[in-house]
Amino acid sequence: MSSIILPGRRRGVRDKLSRLHWPLIILLTMIAGAGVVTLYSVAEGNWEPWALKHGMRYVAALGLMVGIAMVPIRYWMALAYPIYFAALIALALTPFIGEVNMGARRWIEFGGLQFQPSEAMKIGLVLGLARYYHGLRAEQVSHILYLIPPVLMVGAPVGLIFIQPDLGTALLLGATGAIIIFVAGLSWRIGLAGVLGGVAAAYGAYRFDILKEYQVNRILTFLDPERDPLGQGYHLLQSKIALGSGGLDGKGFMEGTQSQLKFLPEMQTDFIFTIFGEEFGFVGAIGLLLVYLAIIFTGLSIAMSTKLHFARLTTIGVVATFTLYVLINTGMVMGLAPVVGVPLPLVSYGGTVMLTIMAGFGFVMSAHVHRDQDMYRSGDSLG
Repeated sequence: MSSIILPGRRRGVRDKLSRLHWPLIILLTMIAGAGVVTLYSVAEGNWEPWALKHGMRYVAALGLMVGIAMVPIRYWMALAYPIYFAALIALALTPFIGEVNMGARRWIEFGGLQFQPSEAMKIGLVLGLARYYHGLRAEQVSHILYLIPPVLMVGAPVGLIFIQPDLGTALLLGATGAIIIFVAGLSWRIGLAGVLGGVAAAYGAYRFDILKEYQVNRILTFLDPERDPLGQGYHLLQSKIALGSGGLDGKGFMEGTQSQLKFLPEMQTDFIFTIFGEEFGFVGAIGLLLVYLAIIFTGLSIAMSTKLHFARLTTIGVVATFTLYVLINTGMVMGLAPVVGVPLPLVSYGGTVMLTIMAGFGFVMSAHVHRDQDMYRSGDSLG
């Protein structure tokens, strides 16, 4: 049966602004502020080249988030498939028109600006899957026939991103898609079979040399960083040393030896949590993680409070992506996960990732602002 949405009372801009989830905005700003402080330290007490731009980008991204939140969530549902397919087309074009940067073809230049289609797909996939499952009845979710479209929706972009190559983003996107499919109501038996199939596929990729040599080396280094302490394992060992040397309360702001003496690579992006942990210690690192945890629980609370199924799944998808960012990055620098180049959200330097994350939370905010919208199927009683 087709579904219709009853929007409820029309709200003005001032009313919508008052309904924004301001505690969530404060938490996000705290995380971005930690990024500005850490980037300032990484640059040895200079606002350039990272800290000032990071702060300015956050202000712009915050405006984007609020703008998305002002639009009723039902309109975003109508645009879900176009956004997904636009991101998929951009991904498909990347191998042909993309710019090569650091040995990978992941960026497309448009109007003098570069953007990563894979980042747009993180939003497009969440919206596309949420829209698909919004239109299914509960008994259809685990039917094999209705499982084919979402598997293709996840598999197509994951494959395109994998060949760029970008293993970290491919894994993150695949995991996000799997979470949304499972939360939508997939049978646990089918979910377990999918997990076992994923493990078998990962082994096959390793066994038959589908993975590139540097990707295999990263996995082997994760399992045994001491196997090549001056080569592949060097950065991971230095990261552990930095985190450990921070002790309980840290060495102090701009006093971290590993960062100031440049023992770590990509300190402004992938390994920024290491710098924060060295300077602010165990207490500071736990404090930062608790703020992340508060954002995650706030997002889940918003998901549970919204009435529209599409809004609920979209919110869960955004929160899942955000959570995976945090878990993979922090696990990576602590030696609990392979080094795959996933940044720490809102702390690591990078404009495209920040815009993606804040746009995602814009949809979360829209779900919260318009949380009284309900969905009825044609033929149901409205009384």
